[in-house]
Amino acid sequence: MARYMTTIQEVRAEIEEIDREMIELIHRRVGLAEKVLESKQKEGMQINDTGQNHVVLDRAVDSATERNLDTSSVKEIFEILIRMNIERQHELSGEGNLP
Repeated sequence: MARYMTTIQEVRAEIEEIDREMIELIHRRVGLAEKVLESKQKEGMQINDTGQNHVVLDRAVDSATERNLDTSSVKEIFEILIRMNIERQHELSGEGNLP
């Protein structure tokens, strides 16, 4: 029984580390919004690039499929990530509602 508790604690510690890494990756991803916005402004593009959004979602679903993950859940996660970047770009352009 004591070994089980140690094992679950070890697994939870590993999960916690992965969660931290995921937050850092999200931070890095959202941080790229400024560079993306600058490029879009130079090219006269709209902030919400639906074509690129589909490319990102398709890539995520394909990657999830390769790894035997629930594709609809992965798609939802990436839809949230896309929204976060769009919101950040709106914020940076002075059109946003975020602090």
